[in-house]
Amino acid sequence: MTSLVQKKFGEAASDYAACAVHAEGPSLARLTELIETKPTWRQLDIATGAGHTALAFAPGIAKSTASDITPEMLAQVKRLAKERGLMNVVTRKANAQDLPFPDTSFHLVTCRLAAHHFPKPEKFVAEAARVLIPGGIFALVDNVSPDDADTSTIYNGFEKLRDPSHGRALSLQEWCALIDEAGLELQSAEVMDQDIGFEAWVERMRCSPQTVTRLREMLDEEPLRGLLRPREAAEGLTFTLREAIVLAGKPA
Repeated sequence: MTSLVQKKFGEAASDYAACAVHAEGPSLARLTELIETKPTWRQLDIATGAGHTALAFAPGIAKSTASDITPEMLAQVKRLAKERGLMNVVTRKANAQDLPFPDTSFHLVTCRLAAHHFPKPEKFVAEAARVLIPGGIFALVDNVSPDDADTSTIYNGFEKLRDPSHGRALSLQEWCALIDEAGLELQSAEVMDQDIGFEAWVERMRCSPQTVTRLREMLDEEPLRGLLRPREAAEGLTFTLREAIVLAGKPA
């Protein structure tokens, strides 16, 4: 059976391959800046989407495995890898919460802008820890909710209205707690702004006119107006999301 995530992202696969936020966003540049790879490393990129994070690390390592539950997304990964001449990128259909890989298989496990779709994020983190080699690195990038519970509920409702496959964006504090529970050691955690163009954001999810209207209304209401800071720019309505970049190590 095709899941809601597979349906929504299968329809939008080519859009995500071209999306600047995913392909060139500042969090991707920061992630590659923070992690010093080695030529012998094997990487697993979980919920890879169009593969931008896998492709970013592939040139400096031995092998990058791009995994996702959506076949259309994996087809985009293969296309982009071929266009860039990256012969060390392979794809694998895989559920983030039940990875089909042996223990201690990878030096680096990454997941960027996808974990808010996972129904059980604690299982995802536990699986990431399981497949890491001792001394390996887990790197997470995701949109984060504010700590205030009421504001978090409204923000996640906003995201879910636009994309029904959205689960819940956790707070940075919640992610750090799950990493600790999985037996990983937090190395660094930071949050950065990501500007989002509203029109492209709603178009990627094929939102109805009624949904677009309601999303605009929510952006203009508190607490989202103060949280997401909507404003009119040259390219149209823009707002700002907060992305956490979290690195953790598996004890050797």
